[in-house]
Amino acid sequence: MPIDAAKAVAAEPRSAEIAWDHKDVQLYHLGLGAGTPATDPGELRYTLESRLHVLPSFATVAGAGMAMAGALSAPGIEVDLAHVLHGGQSIELHRPIPVRGEAVQTSRVQAVYDKGKAAVIVLRSETADADGPLWTSDTQIFVRGEGGFGGERGPSARTEQPTRAPDTEELRQVREDQALLYRLSGDWNPLHADPDFAKLAGFDRPILHGLCSYGMTLKAVVDTVLGGDVTRVGAYSTRFAGVVFPGETLRLRMWKSPGRVQVSVTAVERDDAPVLADTTVVHT
Repeated sequence: MPIDAAKAVAAEPRSAEIAWDHKDVQLYHLGLGAGTPATDPGELRYTLESRLHVLPSFATVAGAGMAMAGALSAPGIEVDLAHVLHGGQSIELHRPIPVRGEAVQTSRVQAVYDKGKAAVIVLRSETADADGPLWTSDTQIFVRGEGGFGGERGPSARTEQPTRAPDTEELRQVREDQALLYRLSGDWNPLHADPDFAKLAGFDRPILHGLCSYGMTLKAVVDTVLGGDVTRVGAYSTRFAGVVFPGETLRLRMWKSPGRVQVSVTAVERDDAPVLADTTVVHT
């Protein structure tokens, strides 16, 4: 069987040393669309090394420590990459991410759930440097055609969207070349660049990385609700509800409440088809 859930969960955690510097941070921010307008003081915080701060979602690519790749190479996991989609992502920040860093990332398969027609692999990664914990992240990987092995179905809780009008609504344009730039931060899945591979996966053209729309959304929340202060972000979670194609426009609806922002992300050109759901930013 391609997935042996018991073997995957029982496997010993694996640790790796990771490192990053300002160039990695700047490349990541540019891959999210930062830098427009190029001389805007708010954008220079993402692009100019003398003013640089780190968007917390950088944790998903820091040191090219791609969590999805780690889960797919874990003991007991053997799947076809063309059947893999990113199902969800959460990050808990223990303190602000430094512009330059060296850390140890320890990862293990936390759970494997049986959704019937698919399997969901949950990989937990804990990252710490010499000063202590930096962040904890959970990556949910959806593998089509690998369910039905008799395992637990797992949680299916959803965050109810407010019925009132959003407090803030923003539009974010996805550039035609954005997936090509974002993949330089470490996610080399050909689904995001190769038209032939995309067709094998069931798409008529390459799609944007889910983690790119994830990062774009957090940047929008930081810039419009948190006064541009990345250090206010304590945790950030989402469920990937649909795909984005390069060149499309994202509509972000934000609802504010004490200590949290709830976000809905849709694709404007496809009648506001869902992109991110159950999306919450916890902040100070």
